Amino acid sequence: MTSPQYKHGLIAIKELENILDTCKLDLTPVDEVWPNLYIGNVAIAQNRTALKKMGITHILNAAHSKQGSLGDQEFYGSACVYYGIPAEDTSKFDMSVYFRPASDFIHKALKKKNGKVLVHCIMGMSRSATLVLAYLMLQHRLTLKNAIQKVILQRAIYPNRNFLSQLLDLDRDLWRKRRICPIL
Repeated sequence: MTSPQYKHGLIAIKELENILDTCKLDLTPVDEVWPNLYIGNVAIAQNRTALKKMGITHILNAAHSKQGSLGDQEFYGSACVYYGIPAEDTSKFDMSVYFRPASDFIHKALKKKNGKVLVHCIMGMSRSATLVLAYLMLQHRLTLKNAIQKVILQRAIYPNRNFLSQLLDLDRDLWRKRRICPIL
């Protein structure tokens, strides 16, 4: 099993940014990027009427407890299952520790009858997009490049360089594991 992106080493972060730059979409409050999986901003996440109209059953807040992104299970009541990750959109934050738990949350939610998930941060471009990309890589076996290409068809995203680097590490690890044991 050969992977073109690893044949000559890792895709450079700049190459990923070039792919991200090809997106011609305007940033909107919310977009469906995969069946029943949405990326959005904090305004849509705090609009319970809009969430109900969309049929959202699960909320993953990638900016939990950050100023301007208040949210918890009490806020959503029985309307949505809430999961908060206190991520910071910085060059030092380790988002990778949340890749698997966030992916599991999304995956379980989407397996439920009528399950619809909103993943959000403040703008819906970096933190939330990073977790959705990790989900697509972990649960749907997409490469990072393919995951980015799929998402940017539906939404303007731009994970920061730190998060892109962590996603590249995940991509490399998944590729190695699948090369050793292809059924993973």
